[in-house]
Amino acid sequence: MIGKLRGRVDAIGESEAVIDVNGVGYLVGMGGQALARLQQGEDVEIHIETQVREDSFKLWGFLSERERAWFARLQLIQGVGAKAALALLDALGANELESAAALGDSSAFGQAKGVGPKLAGRLALELKDKPPPIGRAFTPGFNVAASAGIASAKSGDETAGSNAVREDAVSALLNLGYAETDARRAVAAANRAQPEAVTGDLIRLALKELSK
Repeated sequence: MIGKLRGRVDAIGESEAVIDVNGVGYLVGMGGQALARLQQGEDVEIHIETQVREDSFKLWGFLSERERAWFARLQLIQGVGAKAALALLDALGANELESAAALGDSSAFGQAKGVGPKLAGRLALELKDKPPPIGRAFTPGFNVAASAGIASAKSGDETAGSNAVREDAVSALLNLGYAETDARRAVAAANRAQPEAVTGDLIRLALKELSK
């Protein structure tokens, strides 16, 4: 199986890219937002989810391990295939996807192309009160959940800082004795209300949410 590719962007299509790794071109399916961040000829690191079926072998690529982990997690839910999972990541991004999951926000899931009210409700129900996917650790001591993603390509809102702030706030609430599900829900609500909040402000906003 292939878990990661590091090479050069050889070609960019409507729903896939060719990544040249030492002269071998790997055809990688990617979401529209991720493809828009690529530039032909640039060096890039792509996190890969390999899917093997009876009649196919497919590589799905992401600019952060966190996105790949969410892609895999979403497909554990009945009715969510690869295209729906990509649509959800395209519409929300990993940060808002995590917030929607923590808050059980079906309306947020419904923003994704092809995700109707029934499926959006199922996503909200099954993802609520569950911790986000951990992902793979590629280096000793590397915490994917606390580092939003590493990619040489431009990664939009998937910055290490923004997710590290959220995880620091969650950790602080856990140290205060709050349950993880409650802490994540409060931090998600606080982050949605004030996306640019620094850790201290996010903790204070989350504590207000918990006191309601």
